[in-house]
Amino acid sequence: MSANRRGGARRRPRLGQHFLRDSAVCDSIIAAVPDDGLPLIEIGAGDGVLTLPLARLGRPLVAVEFDEGWAMLTRGRLPERDDCRLVHGDILDLPAEDLLATVAAAAPYGVVGNLPYAITAPIFRRFLGETRPRPRWLLVMVQREVALQLVAPPRRRSLLGVSVQFYAQPTILFNVERDAFRPPPQVRSAVVFLAVRDRPAVEVPSEPRFFEVVRAGFRAPRKQLHNSLSLALWLPEGEAKRWLERCDIDPSRRAGTLELEEWARLAWSREESAAPPAPFVGTARS
Repeated sequence: MSANRRGGARRRPRLGQHFLRDSAVCDSIIAAVPDDGLPLIEIGAGDGVLTLPLARLGRPLVAVEFDEGWAMLTRGRLPERDDCRLVHGDILDLPAEDLLATVAAAAPYGVVGNLPYAITAPIFRRFLGETRPRPRWLLVMVQREVALQLVAPPRRRSLLGVSVQFYAQPTILFNVERDAFRPPPQVRSAVVFLAVRDRPAVEVPSEPRFFEVVRAGFRAPRKQLHNSLSLALWLPEGEAKRWLERCDIDPSRRAGTLELEEWARLAWSREESAAPPAPFVGTARS
């Protein structure tokens, strides 16, 4: 019997839902969960293909599922334990501390999930840039293209790559082919492990100031950096060039070529100049 008829659950294409069906891939993900005994938050329980083996690890587990039908179906398949729960809701709206409290657990914790393609970047922003306390680590499946952005070195970095590497050390563990899912997605996937840093990779005056500068630089990533900064920060003509030169950065470079230390240098310089926040000031965006 189909999941639709058993529990009223159905796939929602707008959420980028593609359900993992390759048992070998599932086994590899479970094997990659660190043996540290931390409580677990699972993002996107779906039909429980990862939730059930995660529950068998015997650790506190709270799985979150957005779709009410899938939530009802998978909840009924979980073992009856006080430290194992499935929560119906939007992971972007549910505080980690509240989720952990449902299984009488607290930080530190780990995050596992096959991330819906449509909200991959917001999930990273949520757990790395906004959530306190942050997880100790994330073990997640994402599009292969996104995985490459996460681990990209300078010269190929995106805003997402800079944002994630500021908070964590990402590693691609293995690729996942399209035929591992039903229905098969249009793209390949990869499983990535992110070891969250105890403190950001570089010292900055503040996270909002750092990301103000980074986001300004990536506002027009194909333009030379001085043009992008001038456009985004409303700087007088020539000021961005002088600012970059004071920070020993060639104004003709592109945003994707900068090291984290160079972004931090720009953030400190802007902070010391007492420049007002840009109109879009905030934490990591993508």
